[in-house]
Amino acid sequence: MNTPKPRWDVITIFAGTTLVTLFVAPWHAITHGFSNALWALFVLFMLWNGLSITAGYHRLWAHKSYKAHPAIRLVFALGGALAVQNSIRVWCSNHRRHHQHVDEPDRDPYAATRGLWFSHIGWMLFDRDAAKVDPANIKDLERDPIARWQSDNYWLLSFTLNVPLTLLLGYLVGDAWGGLLLLGFTRLVLCHHSTFFINSLAHYWGTRPYSENSTARDNPVIALLTYGEGYHNFHHTFQWDYRNGLRWYQFDPTKWLIRVLNLLGLTSHLKRTPPETIEQSIATMQLIKAQEAIKSIRFIDSEYWLERLEHEYNSLLRSLETWAEYRQQWMDLKRKDIARQWEATELRRKLKELELELNDQRERWHSLRMQFA
Repeated sequence: MNTPKPRWDVITIFAGTTLVTLFVAPWHAITHGFSNALWALFVLFMLWNGLSITAGYHRLWAHKSYKAHPAIRLVFALGGALAVQNSIRVWCSNHRRHHQHVDEPDRDPYAATRGLWFSHIGWMLFDRDAAKVDPANIKDLERDPIARWQSDNYWLLSFTLNVPLTLLLGYLVGDAWGGLLLLGFTRLVLCHHSTFFINSLAHYWGTRPYSENSTARDNPVIALLTYGEGYHNFHHTFQWDYRNGLRWYQFDPTKWLIRVLNLLGLTSHLKRTPPETIEQSIATMQLIKAQEAIKSIRFIDSEYWLERLEHEYNSLLRSLETWAEYRQQWMDLKRKDIARQWEATELRRKLKELELELNDQRERWHSLRMQFA
């Protein structure tokens, strides 16, 4: 294998922006200060930059988890250029390879198995696959005029949005250099590393409630830093879902933005994983952990408890399957056949009965597995 060559253009960008943020921006803050107007613009740019990556590059273009109005796609395409994380084509090609070959050291572009530093930033600093595109995995993006236009004009857009625009906005509020330092350099460094945390920390720190097929983990702290992308085990298990934070209380502003835009008619075809599929994944992980706990306990009739655990698990899955089948029938009938509403009412009654049975089964499963938690 050839020794990787440093990518001096990328190293220069990362080193230069970091040094200016660490030393020049604080000096300007001490000697001149940053106005309230600049801080307001800073928050706006942080949101534009960050959500363009999470809602745009990631959930819209890379995973196609929903569709968006051309105006929204244009805003995200410009915000992605502002983020300086490469074009839509390159970013999505790398990310799709990451999911296809997750944790494979020689095929995953930012494999966590190669170390925290490598997955965070090291993979971009050397001439490996970081700036290459696999034409086979982005054929859909070649048919998207906005993605194609942004990719063809990426560097011009990135420079214009990060330098002239921030200088102009700073000038308009009375501090051109402050605009460049706060809206340009400082915002860029913070948004870079918040995104990089998803590739690094989100594969090292947290829990795996849905699957252990990859190193991806759920972590609410990382979600706070990454616009909701910290629920990474959920994402790697159900990558086509437009949500990362499944529960209403989980911090996922990207999901909330997509949903609000949907209510306004600006996004559509939001993909959701069926609830029974999610619950089955959770139950499977609980089964594995309970089995491991039983096998580790001495002086216990492990065969009896393992059989009982397996029985309750299979009963839960059967209840889920039956409930999901009736639920789908009810939804289809209610949506498509107004003339058969009486039948939908009967299905709804049966569905309520099945929900009660399913809840009883959930209780039995929970009580049993918690004995070995």
